[in-house]
Amino acid sequence: MQDVEKIAIPNSRDVARRVLQIEGRALLALGDDLPADFGDAVELILKTSGRLIVSGIGKSGHIGRKIAATFASTGAPSFFVHPSEASHGDLGMITPQDICLIISNSGETSELGDIIAHCGRLFVPIIGISSHADSTMMRAARLRLTLPDLPEACSIGMAPTTSTTLTLAMGDALAIALMELRGFKREHFHSYHPGGKLGAQLLKVAQLMHAGEAVPCVPEAMAIPEAIEEMSARGFGIVGLVDGQGRLVGVITDGDLRRNLHRLMEPAATAVTVATRNPAVVSPDTLAVEALALMNARKVGAVFVTDANRLPIGILHIHDCLRAGVL
Repeated sequence: MQDVEKIAIPNSRDVARRVLQIEGRALLALGDDLPADFGDAVELILKTSGRLIVSGIGKSGHIGRKIAATFASTGAPSFFVHPSEASHGDLGMITPQDICLIISNSGETSELGDIIAHCGRLFVPIIGISSHADSTMMRAARLRLTLPDLPEACSIGMAPTTSTTLTLAMGDALAIALMELRGFKREHFHSYHPGGKLGAQLLKVAQLMHAGEAVPCVPEAMAIPEAIEEMSARGFGIVGLVDGQGRLVGVITDGDLRRNLHRLMEPAATAVTVATRNPAVVSPDTLAVEALALMNARKVGAVFVTDANRLPIGILHIHDCLRAGVL
């Protein structure tokens, strides 16, 4: 019997390394030679009074959905329109005030024809992303973001890999450039991401603190038993001491009381006698995650919230942060 020819089984780590290196080199090549229309594309999106409509089919469609989501989450109204659905009524979602970002690696995707024609009728500007500058789609586009025509990372050179990575990166570059030009900040980001862990990390102290009568504060000259009574009544394990102008000058915690047991019964002792002077405080605009880090670093369970004049306006307990998912 003839020996059966053995088939070499590739090492998966070697394959992964090759794929990542191919795609990594492609991204570096794109970064070194950005399309000439990139800056104009960002400016066009920045100045539009409408929305950014993203469209593509197949793998380009999957990438397009993510690009639209990135734009929307960073403050640029955007959504994805599927080419087939567009041909059956969803063209009405595209208005003359909008811009279309159309994705096709070949630039010859027939399903995009109706969207391209609709944009032409309404004079909606098209930004095209493709590896083929002279394709039908790119000729119809006002601005052309031509990607380098580089080999796909798969061994047969057909599965969309390098091309989709480049397209996704181009979408990210557009969104982040636009985001920075618009002065988009962390607080804006939170308004679009109120849920989940990301939303929790962007919460501010003002959104979690206890205010008004819940804030445990007493005059610095108050007798110690009365200060302890106030601390116990509020349930935060801490009481703030204020001077004659209402400014926070110290705090008393359970730990302060334990450390100063020998002084509690002194005849002349007042609240300030056993207090921690000039305690760490936070402002209402401080991120809750930063306030939590401060409490952990100081090994305290609560922190006072003060204004610019060090007047206490709230108190934040570590449990408030944990309940909100701030970790």
